[in-house]
Amino acid sequence: MTELLEEQRESWGTRGGFILAAVGSAVGLGNLWGFPYKLYSYGGGAFLIPYILALFVVGIPIMVLEFSIGHYTQRAAPDAFKRGHKRFEMVGWWGIVLAFVIVTYYPVILAYCFSFLWYSIVGIFSGGELPWAGEGIEGVEKAKMFFNETYLGRIEGVSLGAIRWNIVVPLVVTWVVMYLCIFKGVRLVGKIVWLTVPLPWLMLLILTVRGLTLEGSMQGLAYYLDPVWSELAKPITWRYAFGQVFFSLSLAYGIMITYSSFLHSKSDINNNAGIISIADFGTSFVAGLAVFATLGGMAFVTQQGGHAVPVEKVADAGPSLAFVAFPYALAQLPHSAWFSFVFFFALITLGVDSAFSMTESILASIIDKTAWRRSIVLPVLSIVGFLFGLIYVTRGGFNWLETVDGFVNGNWGITFLGLVECIVLGWLWRIGILRRHANSRSDWKLGRWWDYLIRMVIPVVLGTLFFWQLIDDITGEGFLRTKQGQWIVSNCVGLAIVAMVPVVAVVLSLLKGRDDISDAQRPEQNLVVAGAAQGRMALIAGFIVAGLVVVGVAVPIGNDVRQAIIWFSLLAGIGVMIFSNSILDKHHTATTQAAWSARWAGIIAAMGASAAIAMVLIDLADGAKVAESAAPIRDKLSGVSYAILGVVFLIIIGGLGWSFCRALAAASSDTTIQHPDEIGDGTNP
Repeated sequence: MTELLEEQRESWGTRGGFILAAVGSAVGLGNLWGFPYKLYSYGGGAFLIPYILALFVVGIPIMVLEFSIGHYTQRAAPDAFKRGHKRFEMVGWWGIVLAFVIVTYYPVILAYCFSFLWYSIVGIFSGGELPWAGEGIEGVEKAKMFFNETYLGRIEGVSLGAIRWNIVVPLVVTWVVMYLCIFKGVRLVGKIVWLTVPLPWLMLLILTVRGLTLEGSMQGLAYYLDPVWSELAKPITWRYAFGQVFFSLSLAYGIMITYSSFLHSKSDINNNAGIISIADFGTSFVAGLAVFATLGGMAFVTQQGGHAVPVEKVADAGPSLAFVAFPYALAQLPHSAWFSFVFFFALITLGVDSAFSMTESILASIIDKTAWRRSIVLPVLSIVGFLFGLIYVTRGGFNWLETVDGFVNGNWGITFLGLVECIVLGWLWRIGILRRHANSRSDWKLGRWWDYLIRMVIPVVLGTLFFWQLIDDITGEGFLRTKQGQWIVSNCVGLAIVAMVPVVAVVLSLLKGRDDISDAQRPEQNLVVAGAAQGRMALIAGFIVAGLVVVGVAVPIGNDVRQAIIWFSLLAGIGVMIFSNSILDKHHTATTQAAWSARWAGIIAAMGASAAIAMVLIDLADGAKVAESAAPIRDKLSGVSYAILGVVFLIIIGGLGWSFCRALAAASSDTTIQHPDEIGDGTNP
């Protein structure tokens, strides 16, 4: 095997340490308040159909992709992309800069968790009373007032206001904890995660068991699990399912690339990706059981008291679920301070792994670029991150936190970057090299279908999500300007941040890097270019498709003509994309490479098809809008819900069991592992 790098790179101590670290990165606070809320809001148990499909079509394949390039190059994201071509380095920095933006505010949320943990400890020693405790609607309002006014001192609008010093102290604690977790490198991380990853699972298990034993818990589970099959006919349900999978697994931030770069040369790739993805799904689902069982118990208590608070009254998305709804629900339980302590301790252990994984990916990228010492870079990075975080601990900081997070973790930010990542590695790299590299070290193998997923299917899916959001924002009201023509400052700033990220990434990629490691020979150097004539034909066809899409979207024409143009663009775009893919399959051999025109034709055609699909789905979504009616209070699960529970646990337990069995079989096998890193002749599966 030809080594890409000359220096000895630090590695994980064990395979289990790597898996737990990656699971800890993927499993974060969003698993507790993002997945359960979306499942509840978009079809209940029916939402699991598009979600599980998205997990296997998008989530696991992209995780395999990131593990493959990180392990193949043994570098953090920027330098890993640079191994394909020096111009690709900016794609790696793009994810790292996005991760840095998150690192400026994510520790602030963890600081909230530390504060509420302290309130819980004080409650334990003061007789069990929590400062936000109250009953009925008044109790909900008291919990909201405690979080928004007493704790945050929140003011509306775009003004930052004064710093809340009661949050600064726990923010310092958060950064100190993050620093101590990673200051010794990934070997220390690999040991710490044996504590910080199983602990939240244990805490969630305790909360789930406690929630299920509450009277009225089935009412909450009915809201959570009873399927609303009509939601599957709404394209927006599928949009949120695919988007949630992508965000939940921490894809495209460079984290998984960085973590896999520290793997031993013979470490598994494919099976690890499957284990991590299914574990993340399982954590999200069980977190939903804990959340809605407890909320159901809370609703039952308030109904008995004559001041009913239905589940949907407090089942909000985002931080309000963790810092308003759940604290209120916990305050209704006997020994509430103890259960509040368990809940916020679980939140801290859920969130700290994600926080220091992003910090580690930023740190590794800087060190790979500059060769500066870890002992210098990490303290500076921590101080800079803390100082930026002070913006979000002001009285208006929570408003900005929600705005920035919405853009960075939305289709404008991470989805678009994921699209770019798949395009670069699928069309502009030789994806077969990464597949053969992964297969040579994995407990189970990938086929050519994986190439086509990365090159065609996933870009179309992510492109559709992005163009749908883009068209919605451009054509809708209240995105950047109000009806009265006033600028919406917060959205303008959020959009400016995600627009500046690639600019900063380009600047970082242009800076001179370390010179103690020579660049590896790129896989496509000194190969003969083939298929130029076919590539030019495909490129012309691709531009025609793109032009038709623009006409269909932007030019005022009759609806029938517009529909015909959109559908023709969709079918033509898919055809051109398949034709371009066939050129790559034919001419990517050991001695030749496909012409760049064929690659760009495929990219343009994929984006044209994505925009056309987005337009079709927007029309379908508009037609699917119906008046919403209040859901009746249900106090038991239906038979279908029990079947859904059984299928989900079968997928989780069966998937993890199969993966572990494959790992054990590979570990006990005497078969010599091969390392076919050569380009190949294009015929190998």
